[in-house]
Amino acid sequence: MAKTVLVVGAGLGGLATALRLAKKGYKVEIIEKNGQAGGRLNQLKKDGFTFDTGPSFFSMSYEFTDFANDCNITLPFKYYSLDPLYTVSFRNNPKVYHLYHDLKKLAPEFSEVEPDFEAEMKKYLNKSGRLYHDTNVVIKSNYNSLLHYLITLPRVGPAHIGTLFRSFWKQVSRYFSSNEAREILSLVAFFLGRTPFDTPATYTLLSYTEFMHDGYFNVKGGMYKIVEGIVDELKKENVKITYNTEIKDFIAEGSKLKYVVDTTGKKWGADIIVINADAALFRGKVFSRKEFSEEKLDKMEWTMGSLTMYLGIDCKLPEIQHHNYYLGTNYREYAGKVYTSPNIDETPYYYVNVLSRSNPECAPSGSESLFFVCPVPDLRYKKSWNDRDDIVDKIIDDFSKRTGTNIRPHIVSRTIYTPEDWQSQFNLHRGSGLGLSHKMTQIGGFRPKNFDEHFKNVFYTGASTIPGTGLPMVMISSKLTTERILKYKNQ
Repeated sequence: MAKTVLVVGAGLGGLATALRLAKKGYKVEIIEKNGQAGGRLNQLKKDGFTFDTGPSFFSMSYEFTDFANDCNITLPFKYYSLDPLYTVSFRNNPKVYHLYHDLKKLAPEFSEVEPDFEAEMKKYLNKSGRLYHDTNVVIKSNYNSLLHYLITLPRVGPAHIGTLFRSFWKQVSRYFSSNEAREILSLVAFFLGRTPFDTPATYTLLSYTEFMHDGYFNVKGGMYKIVEGIVDELKKENVKITYNTEIKDFIAEGSKLKYVVDTTGKKWGADIIVINADAALFRGKVFSRKEFSEEKLDKMEWTMGSLTMYLGIDCKLPEIQHHNYYLGTNYREYAGKVYTSPNIDETPYYYVNVLSRSNPECAPSGSESLFFVCPVPDLRYKKSWNDRDDIVDKIIDDFSKRTGTNIRPHIVSRTIYTPEDWQSQFNLHRGSGLGLSHKMTQIGGFRPKNFDEHFKNVFYTGASTIPGTGLPMVMISSKLTTERILKYKNQ
């Protein structure tokens, strides 16, 4: 008889792990806290507009291809490359930088501030590329213990030791002299939920994935098509998903977890249980592990809170690209306080995704679907969001000024999520948008494990365990978790 698997959480990691296991012959069932699958990779439909609510692009497309090959399916969504990858503008500066994938097209964007940009960029990407390829063995490996991880690290090579103790900003600054180039090329650190000044230089490997190795991609019809496509494949394997089911308790027998218990008291059991909730928070909140108590979680380093807004406007913005960053003039100062200062007393830095730019069906004719993201303090530092509308209005006014179009009278749909909403919807600790940060003592063998310390039949998958956050990393996580479960089957 096939072993049964219960997956708790229908985020991307849970869905991908479920399909991998179903294809291996396991009988899989999924339960999900919310009313639809996807976790943070979700969708909002409102007033005739469609919005991606979380991730709005992905890189390392080959991880999705590998997933499809592993499952012996055709990739159940269609994606396309973006070029320019994104644009960046600075306050009080009319120049808009277009970040092209092609270095020959990219170099002229920096000709006034960084005359030797192309040569410098090649040197920088050469180093980033070596980092990427040499760290692959670490990123794509399971670790049975911290010692196992530490023994694996030297395989990266001594040439990269310096990047462990250098910040992303310092690494970029070794190659570029202008603030514009340094700030723009270090922006990718924000994708990890921290700043370039406290993100290890090792992560400059992301620049290689941006500009050399693969690029950025969007999905035809919006990012949620990834979720819908995998859910359709799960239906073919008779995998049932039960929604609106939140786990609050558990029943164990010795070293085996027998059941998880939902808020109604219903017991859910299986031979193997896979947790797709936050791996640290679930251990503390549901399993009541002292090492993951709320007090101890608060002392860990978490990523930014997210203030997100979804605006539907009844006009077009043809000059705006798919991905756009709007920065101020005090990059270092802003980065130093953005995550801890409760008083957002100036116009924040922000990102704007125009989903309808590449997917016109996501907005009514003549309209645009806009998704704004602003890094903000989590709920440890800013406990009240009564001022959310004032902050949003500042951002709207700033965006209007920079684009030359006053969008205020054109807004027909407006939705705002604060860290309070992200915490309540997705059980994110203190509303931290991307979970635990990627500092050196919170990655690899230091990160919450993808197998449980007490229950031999419990495993974890998703962004909160290894290898880390980001859609490609989650796909790798599902593969690593599946490998562990296949070994468990043979015990």
